[in-house]
Amino acid sequence: MRLLSYVSAWLLCLGVAQAATTAPTPPAITRLDHILLWGRGIDQVTSVMSVKLGFQVRPGRDPGGVANRYIRFSDSSFIELLGITRPDPTFDPGMKQDQQALKGGPGSRTFGFRTSSLDTLHQALQGLHYAVTPFFSGPDSAKPGWRLFAFDRAPLSSNTFFIDYAADYAPDQFEPGNADDYRVTREHPNGARELSSIWLVSGDAEADRRELEKMGFGHAVPVKLPALGAKGFCVPVGPTALLALQPDGTGIAQQVMASGGPRILGLSLGVADLGRAQRWVERGYERALTTYPGLSGESFLAPTQDDLGLSIEFHAIRQGGSPCSSAAP
Repeated sequence: MRLLSYVSAWLLCLGVAQAATTAPTPPAITRLDHILLWGRGIDQVTSVMSVKLGFQVRPGRDPGGVANRYIRFSDSSFIELLGITRPDPTFDPGMKQDQQALKGGPGSRTFGFRTSSLDTLHQALQGLHYAVTPFFSGPDSAKPGWRLFAFDRAPLSSNTFFIDYAADYAPDQFEPGNADDYRVTREHPNGARELSSIWLVSGDAEADRRELEKMGFGHAVPVKLPALGAKGFCVPVGPTALLALQPDGTGIAQQVMASGGPRILGLSLGVADLGRAQRWVERGYERALTTYPGLSGESFLAPTQDDLGLSIEFHAIRQGGSPCSSAAP
């Protein structure tokens, strides 16, 4: 194990030294972290996520007319809900771009990777001539809990950023020593436990695949998703997967592209009990839903496009294996 750790560290350093000509090598702990999901309003999106879909929604803040709330999972990933609360909100540049592209409607165009090698990746991406931003930190300057950098020019069809968290950062945990409080904030009536994949849709899935490979995320596997009318690639990102998709005939992917252009088409969540999740969503939407063989096994799709501007797939938690190991068409 010590030899393997030494070799891995040496290879990572070598990748930085050759960054001008070689793709960075994200460490194995790099994973998908969260998406930013805009609702028509903060209470509307909260109601959909809690009443119709069965998530526990945690409070956030409203510092400048844009309120946020959180859905946190036991694998440490989360969904950040956003909603405008006044006529003249203060947007950061990323929020402004999202709102312009979404035309004030619900949906998502921004997601984050998490990595403990933030400085290494920032340096390597600079060496590859990506327009990366300086580092930002929060939630306050006295004791920042996270750091991130983004891109001045988005390399993918949706906006993205890289983030890392301080070891003692404990969001939604008012007493850091209380493990029960921490656990309860990550338990959901629908049984959701993990964010397993995020799905990007554009008119050119190959372009996203090339950019991901350039950034160090290779080993893409071709995929077809008949339930969405989409095809493209499954790209492993640690224990999670990023799907770069484009429309394949008629279906949800084509409808989304025709009405709003490139964005996050959906996400996939692992649940402890698929039947329980299905029953909850069926009650919430007052309709019967059917399962299908998805990339992560038996799955069903919640009918959330009208409410949320994206699709949410639920599947039973799968133990072990590559996140794209079952993705070949």
